[in-house]
Amino acid sequence: MVTARAGTREEALRLLHAGEIAVVELDYETGWQDAVELGRMRQKAGIRVEFRGQQNIAVQSLIALMARLSHPKQTFRQRNLYCQFDLDALPAGKLAKLEAKATALGDYSFAGHLQRDVGSSPRRTK
Repeated sequence: MVTARAGTREEALRLLHAGEIAVVELDYETGWQDAVELGRMRQKAGIRVEFRGQQNIAVQSLIALMARLSHPKQTFRQRNLYCQFDLDALPAGKLAKLEAKATALGDYSFAGHLQRDVGSSPRRTK
């Protein structure tokens, strides 16, 4: 079985009626409003409907962080970018520019040691 991402309510409804899908992730701003209704609709069919407003990502290098922030965001979710490299080694101006770019995308960058306090395991990006 597969997990599918829905960017709109209409797409979620289409995916809920498609075969071979176990989980539909609602990845749009009002997804939280639809999660309960759509979840009840498909509960008997064994399809789970999920909404997450945030996504935790472990970033392994400065290059990976710059790449992540230079591409258009493919998700509505706020991304918490946990940097697994030494942020103190970056020039202050460079760090400020990266943080401003992250903020403009609706994301946040954190020092990697803070990920210990996060409840869910972050996805890794190299």
